[in-house]
Amino acid sequence: MTSNDFILETKQLTREFKGFIAVDGVNLQIKRGSIHALIGPNGAGKTTVFNLLTKFLPVSSGQIFYNGQDITALKAAEVARMGMVRSFQISAVFPHLSVLENVRIGLQRKLGTSFHFWKSEDSLNSLNEQAMHLLEQVDLASFAQTQTVELPYGRKRALEIATTLALDPELMLLDEPTQGMGHEDVGRVVDLIRKVSANRTVLMVEHNMNVISDLSDTITVLARGSVLAEGPYAQVSKDPRVLEAYVGTAEEAA
Repeated sequence: MTSNDFILETKQLTREFKGFIAVDGVNLQIKRGSIHALIGPNGAGKTTVFNLLTKFLPVSSGQIFYNGQDITALKAAEVARMGMVRSFQISAVFPHLSVLENVRIGLQRKLGTSFHFWKSEDSLNSLNEQAMHLLEQVDLASFAQTQTVELPYGRKRALEIATTLALDPELMLLDEPTQGMGHEDVGRVVDLIRKVSANRTVLMVEHNMNVISDLSDTITVLARGSVLAEGPYAQVSKDPRVLEAYVGTAEEAA
């Protein structure tokens, strides 16, 4: 397999906080067109890795490559414009705008006209057809005129994915996409992730093992900031080191 097959790679990715090494020499290879999960016990460094990849934190040492280009020193907005877009753990939508208006703002960002609220209604309405198409993809078309604050939690997460899709990402990073959801919402979001991954790559942090086993092509397990194991679910779930990391954490917490 060549480096061309990987949309995202890290080499010895490290982040230190005042003497504490949160991410320690992590090497990742995210295969183009795959769903790749990043898992591990609490404090394993998963969110820190996400923050490094999306440039919300600077790298202490190591390198990040996206489509073969070294992006280690780039800013968050530059990386997003290149097609690597993160959907946040806490729902990042405008609560007092309609569902349609939220997606339309995502489309405006893609056009480079974000927050031009003074633009004519006609020019904004030209984005409505595209916005409705995205809402149909995430099963929210019937909620288009609903004020976002009124949406059930699971539907808000679907809307967040729609606004991320509005930026037309090549690589979508999902941070805990099913956190806090009931069973029905989890099933809906799993189906949604599978659907939107059809022509793009997905990297996700997720705690729900049923979701991970259902969706993931490859799983990277982090523990204490380092890669502990990697492979398909069937392999990783039986790895004694992985079982020890999770059980050990549970025992320490008890």
